[in-house]
Amino acid sequence: MKKIKIFFFIYRLGGGGAARTLLNIVNYIDKSKFDVTLVTLNFDYDYDQFVHEDVRFVKLRTNRLRSSIFELAKLLKKEKPDILFSTVLTYNIVAILAKILSLTKTKVVVREAALLGDTSKKENFKLVVAGLLYKFANKVIALSYGVKDNLIHRYKVRENKIDVIYNPVDLVHINHEMKQPLTNEINTIIQSYDKVLVTAGRFVKEKDQLTLLRAFAKVKDTNNSCLIILGEGELEMSLKKEAKDLRIDNHVYFVGFQENPYAIFKQADLFVLTSTTEGFGHVLVEALATETLVVSTNCKPGAEEVLDNGKYGLLCEVGNVNDVAEKIAQAMRYCEEERQYVITLGVQRANEFHAAKVVSQYETMFQQVKGVNNE
Repeated sequence: MKKIKIFFFIYRLGGGGAARTLLNIVNYIDKSKFDVTLVTLNFDYDYDQFVHEDVRFVKLRTNRLRSSIFELAKLLKKEKPDILFSTVLTYNIVAILAKILSLTKTKVVVREAALLGDTSKKENFKLVVAGLLYKFANKVIALSYGVKDNLIHRYKVRENKIDVIYNPVDLVHINHEMKQPLTNEINTIIQSYDKVLVTAGRFVKEKDQLTLLRAFAKVKDTNNSCLIILGEGELEMSLKKEAKDLRIDNHVYFVGFQENPYAIFKQADLFVLTSTTEGFGHVLVEALATETLVVSTNCKPGAEEVLDNGKYGLLCEVGNVNDVAEKIAQAMRYCEEERQYVITLGVQRANEFHAAKVVSQYETMFQQVKGVNNE
């Protein structure tokens, strides 16, 4: 049977969850059934090195998003793939417009990961406009049921056009990386404390590390503990200032972007996420996979679905400093038997998102979009 030719499009392979998801799909998809090409703009970025050799990697001759519409359209017209897949709202719009301009029969699948809207009339209007463009997509993938509901009610996408497929998580890679040695800097930090908390994420308002810093200030003296913060972003200086104002800066370590966060997760006593919203919460699954206890705000819809309303990790109220501090303290008080029980449950939960399992769902969906029976 002839392979289904798919182009996967994203702006660049940066350090975010969308890039990790796309990488896991293109790396794990069955190459005996699918002819895979990964397309990005002309950037060299963090995750380029993780693209498998059996994946064709094409960079458009531009690093401007607006220009990429025309460049991608030219590529589609020249190579005529069966399916164009993209992820993230802005890039989905680029993909749809490029397909229209290409005048090809290429079918479009877009993936929506964010729980957008309800912040302003302008943003809600933007989502309705995006929904109108999504009418040109053959299939819309929501990464959680909460995101699906949002697509229906805010984007006005028809329910029968939406499939829910959770993020594929590369557990094989995580299992390998979490066993690697720590850098001297990180190892020195961890060895200096009795309890180690870790978090990871971009320094933006939605990740709300401010709440975490304030909660940590309330619990740091309970144990000889520290907080390691992985990430980078526009709020870095203000977060560092807050740590200093709270007089916890000698217990808080901003270690930047880490190519291997999993070895750090593995050595930590607790992973804490204090986001205000998460479409899925990819990092929560990664933390569970490293056999680390998890405390998270009930950032809808991601944390509530991944942690199954608190079955696999402690949930606390979004933005509630006292609740976050109490849940951190509760996790730290677990006896060894309780700790191992929760860790075992967490690993079992992480296995439900194994890339091989989830990518098989993508394969079935692609075959349906192409009109091929799944044999």
